[in-house]
Amino acid sequence: MDRKKQLNTNHYNHYNQSNHRRPAHSDHQQTGVKVTLGQRFPLTIKRLGINGEGIGYFKRKLVFVKGALPDEVIVAEVTGIKPSFLTAKIHRLKTPSKDRVKPRDAYAAEVGGFELEHLAYPAQLAFKRDIMLQSLEKFQPKGFRNFQLKPTIGMDDPYGYRNKAQFQVRRDADGHVIAGLYKERSHDLVDLKTCSVQMPATMHVMRGVVALMEELDVSTYDEKRGTGLVRTVVVRVAEGTGEVQVVFVTAKAPFPQEAEMVDRLLTEFPEIVSIMQNINNDKTSLIWGEKTRLLAGKPQIREVLNDLQFNLSARAFLQLNPYQTVRLYDEALKALALSDNETVIDAYSGVGTIGLSIAHAAKEVRGMDVIADAVDDANENARINHIDNVHYETGTAETIIPKWLNEGFKPDALIVDPPRTGLDDGLINAILTAKPKKFVYISCNPSTLARDLVKLTEQYHVNYIQSVDMMPQTARCEAVVKFTRA
Repeated sequence: MDRKKQLNTNHYNHYNQSNHRRPAHSDHQQTGVKVTLGQRFPLTIKRLGINGEGIGYFKRKLVFVKGALPDEVIVAEVTGIKPSFLTAKIHRLKTPSKDRVKPRDAYAAEVGGFELEHLAYPAQLAFKRDIMLQSLEKFQPKGFRNFQLKPTIGMDDPYGYRNKAQFQVRRDADGHVIAGLYKERSHDLVDLKTCSVQMPATMHVMRGVVALMEELDVSTYDEKRGTGLVRTVVVRVAEGTGEVQVVFVTAKAPFPQEAEMVDRLLTEFPEIVSIMQNINNDKTSLIWGEKTRLLAGKPQIREVLNDLQFNLSARAFLQLNPYQTVRLYDEALKALALSDNETVIDAYSGVGTIGLSIAHAAKEVRGMDVIADAVDDANENARINHIDNVHYETGTAETIIPKWLNEGFKPDALIVDPPRTGLDDGLINAILTAKPKKFVYISCNPSTLARDLVKLTEQYHVNYIQSVDMMPQTARCEAVVKFTRA
């Protein structure tokens, strides 16, 4: 998912530390294989790893091959040598998988976000259920072998779903403005002129912004020198209303061409209703700075989900796939099975999309988020939808939940939707202290979910895990976990 959700573990270690489907051998046997960079050898791919890479064994040593698929026979070429694994690329594909398809995007093998576009969609859905199984077998929470893993819920059309394009902006060697994503594990920018997983509106506006920046000679950021102006352009569309927001993330506040840029954008793209500038002058890989200012229009755009209206400020989190978001929340509500006299805590609440979607089925919903603008949006979204049984506060779940418990608020149900790093230990302790009888965990990272389940299953039974494909053509997987108190 695109938000503060970052993977906090090395994905190769996922396999190095797991006994999942590994042949029996000693570490000495595994690490003693003699290979050299550029060496080639035949390799049969056994399965996909958690980032969508093919996995095989060369003399019992793990080999990760980007772009390879299960059951394929390839000639692998070694690109990296580590004590416990190798990385390789496909030198020659000898026997292709029956599930191999031609990617729609020519750069699918270069940048992130398309790592499974060469895999037929039914096989993608099966893989996303399998990575949940792999994660469970690594961490082995109590009773995991009896967990019900439901088939992944997919899309009828797994393209054109992303409602936000967040592209880096630079000048190429010829001085032209380009916007796109970095090649994996590098800072080489690939200019994305088309993108099959983005909504057409985001790409239409993004390419218009790029053309205007070149025409108006807008300065772009130079990473090495730390000079220049525009670092990133963010275009977000509200699928339910068609409203578009453009955010220029800049390295400094002055924007010399601001007036002309704003006037041209509003004239040429009537769907744009919000133009913002975010200032990030730190030498960091983080996209957003702390200060955001309105350049034109309104500070928010309005989305519609499940007949509810949601105002979205520039930094507020919203799922990238509005079509599957509705299915995800429906699954969460089904798992909660609320009665109208029950109270709910919505942890990591964002702009209130989950809490407001379930409020009709509950007595009271309380939520929290660390981003103050998102909390303001959540409370405003409650007001515009005439929902008066919800309340949102700014802060971490691990501090606010104990505060509410001390004030006498006793939740009957809890729903959490944490970042990719999973649940904070403090929040897990707060959950085990509060002991809500109903508990649902929405996860965007099978590995950290399985890790968290080790502690949670001390007091909770896992009824089932329902995977939902929020990001087709990628290795990302979302899941809804239904718990009952043991």
